[in-house]
Amino acid sequence: MTQPWAVRPETAADRAAVRRVVTEAFPTPAEADLVDALRADPAWLPGLSWVATGPGGEIAGHALLTRCRIAEPGGRAGDAVALAPVAVRPARQRTGAGTAVVGAALDAARRAGETLAVVLGDPAYYPRFGFVPASRFGVRAPFEVPADALMALPLRDGPVPAGTIRYPAPFGV
Repeated sequence: MTQPWAVRPETAADRAAVRRVVTEAFPTPAEADLVDALRADPAWLPGLSWVATGPGGEIAGHALLTRCRIAEPGGRAGDAVALAPVAVRPARQRTGAGTAVVGAALDAARRAGETLAVVLGDPAYYPRFGFVPASRFGVRAPFEVPADALMALPLRDGPVPAGTIRYPAPFGV
């Protein structure tokens, strides 16, 4: 069952509700802790943390894009954004909240002039937004991952950075 979701950038007043959504969506609080740590990190990009709200204003979904770098050893580095985490309250999953909030966050990144988004996730879910295997662009993870789970999405025309993703420190990699 799909319902229309309102989407908007996260505000400071949303922090506790976002933490609840992320905590409910994952088996441990690690992802919620990651969101909190990213808010205090230089990788945080204002306007790229988005929420999906239901008719009563309840926050049902959250998507976050933060700065990462992609570089070849000894070569040029380029900016990109990492989509992580994406969370939807379990009772609201499969209702379009995730699709709405991810789409809105990616649109905001395009408007902000970002070049490339990367995501490590379900290869059956993220292609709906245009993500393709990151290997097509020469982008690699800094750790072993299934090739089809690391995906990339150019956000504007032109060249995109290639190399290994350098995630912000709160990711712990």
